[in-house]
Amino acid sequence: MVVEDDVSVADLLACLLEAEGFRPVVSHTGTAALERLGSTDPDLVLLDLGLPGLPGSEVLRQVRRISDVPVIIVSGKDDETERIVGIEMGADDYVVKPFSPRELVARIRAVLRRGRTASAPGAILTAGPVHMDVDKHLVLIRGTAVRLPLKEFDLLEMLVRNTGLVLTRTQLIDSIWGPNYVGDTKTLDVHIKRLRAKIEQPGPEPTHIITIRGLGYRYQAA
Repeated sequence: MVVEDDVSVADLLACLLEAEGFRPVVSHTGTAALERLGSTDPDLVLLDLGLPGLPGSEVLRQVRRISDVPVIIVSGKDDETERIVGIEMGADDYVVKPFSPRELVARIRAVLRRGRTASAPGAILTAGPVHMDVDKHLVLIRGTAVRLPLKEFDLLEMLVRNTGLVLTRTQLIDSIWGPNYVGDTKTLDVHIKRLRAKIEQPGPEPTHIITIRGLGYRYQAA
C-alpha cells in the first residue's frame, strides 16, 4: 500500500513497484488508507508523513494499534530527530525523498525477506517473561499478548534465541537490518529501548535486556 498525497509521487511509486512485480494499492489520504487497510491486507505500507488532514504520524499510530504490517516511512524530512521518532512510533524503515528507486526497492525486499524468514526452525521460544510463537508472529509477555512491529519482533527473537550470549552491535544490525545497512546505528538503541519498555519490570536497571558496554547486548531469562 502506497500512502502519498502527491499524485505525481504516488504514480511514480506505483509504476516503480509494478515494474518490480508488486501490486500496489494507492491511497492519497491517511483516512482512506486506514479504511482500506483491513480489506486489502497489504504485505507492506509505504507511508508519507506530510499527509493532508490526518498526518502520517497519526496514521502510523493507528496502524500499530491494529496491525503489525511492516511500514516504511517515505518522507522529505531528512532530520535525525524525525527518523528516530518514526522508528520509535513503529516504523520498520525510513527513506528520505528524493529517493533512489533501486535503494527503495532493495529496502522493501529486505523488510519483506525478514518477514518471510521469521518462521525459522524452533518456532516456539520461551525464556524468562517472553514466550514467542514465531510462525504465528505471536509474543506473550508474562502471559499477556503484545503486538510488536516486524523489526522489534526479529530483534527480540534473535536475543531470545541466544539467551545468555553477548551479541555485538554489528551482529544485531547485520542480522536485523542487513549487512549493507547504511542508516543511523542509533536505530538499534531505539529498538532496544522500545523492547525494554514492553518487557522490563519497573526498576533502576534492566534485568532481561542487558547492555554490555563497548560490545552490545545480552538477553537473560532471570
